[in-house]
Amino acid sequence: MGTWLAARPLVLASRSEVRHTILKQAGIPHLVEPADIDERSIEREAVGGGEAALLLARKKALAVAARNPDAVVLGADQTLLLGQRLFSKPQSKSAAREQLSALCGRTHELHSAVAVARGKSIAFEHYEVARLTMRAFSESFLQAYLDAAGTAVSASVGAYQLERSGIQLFEHIAGDYFTILGLPLLPLLQFLRREGLLME
Repeated sequence: MGTWLAARPLVLASRSEVRHTILKQAGIPHLVEPADIDERSIEREAVGGGEAALLLARKKALAVAARNPDAVVLGADQTLLLGQRLFSKPQSKSAAREQLSALCGRTHELHSAVAVARGKSIAFEHYEVARLTMRAFSESFLQAYLDAAGTAVSASVGAYQLERSGIQLFEHIAGDYFTILGLPLLPLLQFLRREGLLME
């Protein structure tokens, strides 16, 4: 018997394969229904990486909840901040190269947010920050990494996947693993238990 107690599965308002996998491995039955919102314009409304991540998570959850009024809808997002510069997912290999070159040898922040909508309101939201320091890697390593990673460099805001070969980019990491992957999982699970959606 599973630990999920609700009559309907959770709805994940994201096309992120990583978030889908995290929920699946945590035993949370869910459907995937991307929000398809204009993320770049929403980012411009926010001040700072944390506010941007939270705003995006809220907007995603509410957009999908409007189409699924009886469902529990999960929105999540992540932003990357290097100093005051906010990064978005690179759209090409050359953009990923430029981004990783900027991060090389420096410490950046990943702001990961989660929001749960029920009906027209947000029932829960939370965000966390992780700080990651990239090592001063060589140009030849960067080229080898980009060649090996392929299109995966466009799948995350940092142009790396820590759970794969992207770990080789780093010399120090401070923060929760799931926060780095883009879904603060433990606070989410606590909320779901409080709401009677997961077994205590």
